[in-house]
Amino acid sequence: MIKAEWLKILKTRKMLVSIIAVLFIPVMYAGMFLWAFWDPYAGLPNLPVAIVNEDKGAEMDGEKLDLGDTLVEKLVDSEQFNFIEVSKEQAEKGLNGRDYYMILEIPTNFSDHATTLLDDKPSKLVMNYIPNEGLNFLGAQIGETAMDRVRAEVNAQVSATYAEKLFDSIATLGDGFTEAADGSNKLDEGAQKVANGAKDLKGYLEQLASSTIELSNGTDKITKGAGDAAKGANDLSTGLVKLQDGTVQLQKGAQQAANGATSLEQGLTQYTQGVAKVEAGLNTLNDKQQQISSGAASIAENAGALNGAANQLTSGSAKVEAGITALSNQLQGMMASMPEEQAAVLKQTLAELQAGSASVHNGLNSLSAGTEKLQAGANQVSSGATQIAAGQAEVLAGANTLTAKSNALVEGAKGLQAGNTTLAAKLGELNAGVKTAVTGSKTLASGLNELANGTTTLNQGTSTLASKSGELAQGSATLADGSTELADGTSTLSGKLGEASEKANEVHANKDTYDMVGSPVQVDKESVNHVPNYGTGFAPYFISLGLFVGALLISIVFPLVEPAIRPKNGAAWFTSKVSVLAFVGLIQTILTVVIVKWGLGLEVNNLGYFILTALLTSYVFLALIQMLVSIFGDPGRFIAIVVLILQLTTSAGTFPLELIPSPLQVFNKLLPMTYTVQAFKSSISTGDMTFLMQNYGVLLGFLVAFLAITFGYFMLLHTKRYSKVAEEN
Repeated sequence: MIKAEWLKILKTRKMLVSIIAVLFIPVMYAGMFLWAFWDPYAGLPNLPVAIVNEDKGAEMDGEKLDLGDTLVEKLVDSEQFNFIEVSKEQAEKGLNGRDYYMILEIPTNFSDHATTLLDDKPSKLVMNYIPNEGLNFLGAQIGETAMDRVRAEVNAQVSATYAEKLFDSIATLGDGFTEAADGSNKLDEGAQKVANGAKDLKGYLEQLASSTIELSNGTDKITKGAGDAAKGANDLSTGLVKLQDGTVQLQKGAQQAANGATSLEQGLTQYTQGVAKVEAGLNTLNDKQQQISSGAASIAENAGALNGAANQLTSGSAKVEAGITALSNQLQGMMASMPEEQAAVLKQTLAELQAGSASVHNGLNSLSAGTEKLQAGANQVSSGATQIAAGQAEVLAGANTLTAKSNALVEGAKGLQAGNTTLAAKLGELNAGVKTAVTGSKTLASGLNELANGTTTLNQGTSTLASKSGELAQGSATLADGSTELADGTSTLSGKLGEASEKANEVHANKDTYDMVGSPVQVDKESVNHVPNYGTGFAPYFISLGLFVGALLISIVFPLVEPAIRPKNGAAWFTSKVSVLAFVGLIQTILTVVIVKWGLGLEVNNLGYFILTALLTSYVFLALIQMLVSIFGDPGRFIAIVVLILQLTTSAGTFPLELIPSPLQVFNKLLPMTYTVQAFKSSISTGDMTFLMQNYGVLLGFLVAFLAITFGYFMLLHTKRYSKVAEEN
């Protein structure tokens, strides 16, 4: 039966030629497809791309910046595409006329936007990429991938330029920190002097408060003596009036006059003592007042200098902090588009700057607090000094009044004494003496009343002086505390500025640093089961496709059911057809392997398993086609085409299975091409023998199942077709 089948093929030239032609179908399918798509990226230098450079350039730190020209030069030299620099009109015309696959347009403000990094609102560099997707979608996709690489190169170049400027700014900032540290050292020295002066002032003011208490006690005694003297003068005046009414009461009046003179003498004694104490207190007050004035002037001068220095430092710190804050805000947009490592470098640099600025800010807060307390103490000293001056003026006014009226008092006392003498010597002149005494007593009473008023004013002034000198002493204590805190704050400020200066000066950037910031990540590709090109990656898919198409076409040129002669039984019939298909599958496999392996240069991991996989694939597809066509005839071929379509879309030979629609994924495990593709991948690329054997097992299962079904069909067909003929014969 087998011999008859082959003799029929050899004798039928048309069938023989057709079968021979079909033998080359798999190698034509697989070979042509793999040859065409073996390495499409190798032809990218031939893909025409128009470049339109409208960049007008810009200036950055006094240097000319022409990023557009630089980019065009690098792109042309890179030979990634066939870059052709043309005008915008020529590019659009060529794109519409299918002369160019895409346009890369560099706008006029390309370089200008690169200089806006430190602006309030920095602008991104924009390149317009215009592909003609209708001309060739894959070409546009390849171009888009290449544009991503171009963008990465531009990002690296611009980032390196930005990094250079940033590190220059950091160096300048470090110099500023050094100068600020030197200034803060001088400020610290001044603050120490102010603190020492405040302590001395506190001692002086405490002595002043003690002296004003003694002065207040003396004025109390003066007030009491003046009151007693006024009372005596009033009594004297009353007695003299009575003396004038009658000489009878002359003796009594004389006695009263003597008593009044005695009281007057005592009052004058007390008055003299009080005036002496007033003079001593005024002298002490005058000395302390001069010391206070000198100390207050020194403090005011130093406080003014400190306040000016603090204001300058505060203003400078605010500018530094505002600059760092603005720099951080301006870099946020850029960091979002940077790689994580690049963003980490920038974040670390900004964190160090912000830490230094925070240290400066804390030191200036301490300095501000100290200067405020110093100012408050100085104000209290000034207020107390003013009040002391006012009290001293009142005391001086009272003293002047005492001095002026004491003369009148002395004159009255003298007149009284003269009158008593005259009264004793010449009673005849009593009336005249009495009149004189009355006049003197009135003068004395008036003077003593004025003296009492003056001593009251003196007492009030000394009380005010004592109260304000106490407040002044308290203010000096506050001033001393504030001066101490100021000294501590300036010391802290000096230390922190020194640390900030050291950290800033530790940053030493060079070209390697700029390149690191511009392109911080170097990707080292370490492929597992390396696939050198597209052809190698697509080989499992296209070889499976070619062998399936070859199996499908053999069913057209070779009758899969009709026997060459009458079969003896179904098994012989089945065997005769399978023998031809097995030979065809073997030849197709050999041709395909030879052309793909040695003609195209396909690199395989295991040549033996590669050949075995191709042979098993061919036999599985031949068995599938034989089963469908034998049972269903021409509709079987249609079913085979449907199966082919499902296999092409679900076998994961091109895109990963997870990327195709979910409803199609269910067919992946049900069709044989899934396992032929996986088996080819194992034998060509991965070398995973365990996985390869698993796929062999599934394919052998398909093969046995298809052959068993076909064998059963031939047995049934033989019984149905030839059993009746045998009975008739």
